[in-house]
Amino acid sequence: MRYILAPRLRSAHHRPLRRSSLTLLAATSALLVSVAACGSDDAETPAAGGATTDANVLGSVDKAAGDPVKIGIISDGRSATVDNSAQFDVAEATAKWLNERKGGIGGRPIKLVTCETLNDPAKGADCGNQMIENDVVAVAVAESGVVESVAQPLADANIPAMFFGSGNQTLLSDPESTYLLGDPTFATLSMPIGVAKDKGADKVTEVVIDVPAALDQQRIAPARYEDAGLDYEVVAVAPGTADMTPQMQNVVNGDPGVVFVVGNDSFCISAFNGLRAVGYDGTITAISQCITPATRKAVPADELSGMVISAITPGGGTDPSSVLYGTVMDTYGNDIDVEDTSPRTIFISLSGLQAALAGISGEITPETINATIKAMPEIELPGAAGLRFRCNGKASPDYPAVCVRGGLSTTLNDKGEIGDFRVIGYSPIED
Repeated sequence: MRYILAPRLRSAHHRPLRRSSLTLLAATSALLVSVAACGSDDAETPAAGGATTDANVLGSVDKAAGDPVKIGIISDGRSATVDNSAQFDVAEATAKWLNERKGGIGGRPIKLVTCETLNDPAKGADCGNQMIENDVVAVAVAESGVVESVAQPLADANIPAMFFGSGNQTLLSDPESTYLLGDPTFATLSMPIGVAKDKGADKVTEVVIDVPAALDQQRIAPARYEDAGLDYEVVAVAPGTADMTPQMQNVVNGDPGVVFVVGNDSFCISAFNGLRAVGYDGTITAISQCITPATRKAVPADELSGMVISAITPGGGTDPSSVLYGTVMDTYGNDIDVEDTSPRTIFISLSGLQAALAGISGEITPETINATIKAMPEIELPGAAGLRFRCNGKASPDYPAVCVRGGLSTTLNDKGEIGDFRVIGYSPIED
């Protein structure tokens, strides 16, 4: 494997990232598809969005009552490099929906206790400790650039913590009280490997935003590519590099095979246009955060057409789970941008936590919540286009904290628009 750290070219158009760097990677729940997988319609593969197709999208009224149940919400919020502040608004709207339509938790209303890490490890640890001091019984986290700092105090206190996803080995390996709603290697490994094999390529070149969280899986990537019989090269480019033509020329000169792009939309725009400028006509794949209205405006449609995009969440789709999310935000939220995929992850984490606790009764404590989550049957993950989850430690053979097997992908049409989302890589999570 060659690892190239591209020059940190600065530009007058430099601007900070809008989304958490870990969301960009979300090294967990997104996924790509080879044609073989995409073309298979296993009887075991669940239909997308099955549980959210009721005529009444929000569900019938089932109001929670009694003493509230304290649930923690931790987000990086707003900092110099991150703006995930909308996650708090989404969490509040989600809790209102769950309290009015889903009976809260054990029939009692959810009361949110929030904390903002500012993408700072010390503040992340402080947020974890604040949850303990405030006697929360469980915590929901979308994703965080300081995820281990957040998780450690909670794990030490055995407080149930449901994360949208993480590639962090400490979290993945916790069998006691950490739960991850994503397949940890699908987006960043299975996706490009599958596409390369489908296209008959012998190499994958990853163009990745140069931030630590996005590079987290490089430790395990070489072995996975070697096992797949593929060469692998990483080109890390600084965030805010508006013109990537020099870097993409180096990529093309190196016989790249399949090019896989990992970054936020502005990063991907620069990468796509750089590849176009240097005449690259091979296969491009990318994570879902690459494709936004800004991308479709800045990159010609014929460059985007046919790209297979891993989907962390089904943002921009019209599947029933997206209709549910949009309806909840419109009904219970205040001017929330439902096209932005980053806030949606806290909806999945919080509503997933509530769904996992459907069978809870009697005293609600961290202990009873952990026991209930571990005993839950496999069910659909709210807001995730038909993905299913079960947190009994058997979804991943290597990582007991993982609750999901498989993920989502979509292929862009001739207008560069997102197509239907598919659940692939799924098999039932056994007892």
